[in-house]
Amino acid sequence: MPNFAGLEDEFCQKDTAKVWLQSIPYDGTSTWGKGADKSFAPFLDALENMELYDIETDSEVYHEGVHILDPITEKSTPEAVFKAIYESTTELLKADKFLTFFGGEHSISIGIIKAFYEKFDNLTVLQLDAHTDLRPSYLGTPYNHACAVYDASLNTNLIQVGIRSMDISEMKYLNKEKTYFAEEIYGTTDWMQKSIDQLTDDVFITIDLDAFDPSIMPSTGTPEPGGLLWNPTIQYLRKVFEQKNVVGFDIVELAPIKGLKGPDFLVAKLYYKLLSYKFKFNGK
Repeated sequence: MPNFAGLEDEFCQKDTAKVWLQSIPYDGTSTWGKGADKSFAPFLDALENMELYDIETDSEVYHEGVHILDPITEKSTPEAVFKAIYESTTELLKADKFLTFFGGEHSISIGIIKAFYEKFDNLTVLQLDAHTDLRPSYLGTPYNHACAVYDASLNTNLIQVGIRSMDISEMKYLNKEKTYFAEEIYGTTDWMQKSIDQLTDDVFITIDLDAFDPSIMPSTGTPEPGGLLWNPTIQYLRKVFEQKNVVGFDIVELAPIKGLKGPDFLVAKLYYKLLSYKFKFNGK
């Protein structure tokens, strides 16, 4: 496994790194565009070609250390994948590290979130996504990408941002007071603090990259028009990190398009931004 961002070994040692990065290259239940299981290498390549000084936070967060863990390679069934991820994450949470995860499709989040809400009382899950992902079961399994936050909706404080696609059957599971539809927040900022005020102290962030508009993020399985744009999104995420304790995050659903490196770079920049915010602000 290559070092994070091509860094020297001193910044990537498992014991001393403050951040652990887990790749979960699973794409078994996605129902349209495929390729999320092949996204980690393009993501790492983009990181190696990105400037590691963050202007906004005046920091080089890589000095905190980022260690890439061995990937979770279970792919046999959705149930087996869920079990492997849940058990692995439960073990990882015993270490004093900031845990980050990279998909893979959004079903990987189900096991991750369960492990987190079992550790953190009164956890908020902040979901940036084009889709509600609130089906109790889909195509014969509760561990489908269309079910990514159904369990979270029952066991955490779920806040959903960027939503613009859902099945009518999901409406009964939707909390409209905690859902920020893309068309309602477009061009405004007042929703940002309103949603942050709904967060509990400890927050896990799950980012499905189709939350972004396909004009800047076409490399995803279901690119929905009318999505989030870069600057408002990172401004919002900065506010979250400034005011709350983000305990971990995942980024899912990058499906690389051959010859189109811009979206890969966006994801690398997003990941690094989140780390920069975490160690600059840490909820202060």
